[in-house]
Amino acid sequence: MIEIGNKIDERYRITSRIAHGGMADVYEAYDIVNRETVAIKIMRTDMMDNPQNIVRFKRECMAAASLNNPNIVKVYGNGIVDGRPYMVNEYVEGRTLRDKLNVVAGHNLAPFEACEVMLQLTSGVQYIHEHGLIHRDIKPDNLFYLSDGSVKIADFGISTPLGEKSKGDAVTGTVYYTAPEILMGGEAGVASDIYSMGIVFYEMLTGSIPFDGATPEEVAIAHIKKHFPEPSKVLSSIPKEIDKIVVKACRKRPEERYLSAMQMHDSIQEAMKDENAFQERKGFWSRLFGFK
Repeated sequence: MIEIGNKIDERYRITSRIAHGGMADVYEAYDIVNRETVAIKIMRTDMMDNPQNIVRFKRECMAAASLNNPNIVKVYGNGIVDGRPYMVNEYVEGRTLRDKLNVVAGHNLAPFEACEVMLQLTSGVQYIHEHGLIHRDIKPDNLFYLSDGSVKIADFGISTPLGEKSKGDAVTGTVYYTAPEILMGGEAGVASDIYSMGIVFYEMLTGSIPFDGATPEEVAIAHIKKHFPEPSKVLSSIPKEIDKIVVKACRKRPEERYLSAMQMHDSIQEAMKDENAFQERKGFWSRLFGFK
């Protein structure tokens, strides 16, 4: 059992427990060699019975350790403690994008702020793709949102090498952010990560997800068959050019989406040049009487 004050591999001194996740416990620790605070993710004992969980955990270690980008949580190392695998991550002092959305009024960000987040997300995902990986689980819960506005991508547990067939776990990601082709049993690719980013963009802009339902099956069918709603139909203050970007990223057919994360990045950057489109729009009565 891991307790406060324990040392892992005579190097990492546990200082506190940060979180109790679905697969692992996360601890804050002090690296006495590099003299810095780190986060240590240790697989929970009750998850060790399923070999697939161990495979997923090790896959996350290997995938994330190969990446070095300011918009991706760094993995410094891994090992075994008390018979359980662990990984040492960069310590990120901040909350997730999910936490951020949960505390803001209306659960949405201002369009310009949402675009700033997306520029970082698309940049990080482009780097991931260039290094031969598909993330497969892009959602607000897996994106750290730091106090300075920086965004860092985390959780590579179900990532796969670009072009490699999924090994029976094609629909492991969260159904609300999963592309139609994956929900229909197809393979993950660049286009499926772009679709997930489009859903995240939609949620940041509107405070809601485009498709919901009583069961995961209902949500999946909606992704596959229902018309994708324009964000401005929820909030009229969202610029039309941003509407177009979200809708294109979430086309039903993968080949109709952006060809790369950088192409989506460039479209957002171009849209942000129109400062007038991002000014607060007021209704008739507020313009007449000066209401906010």
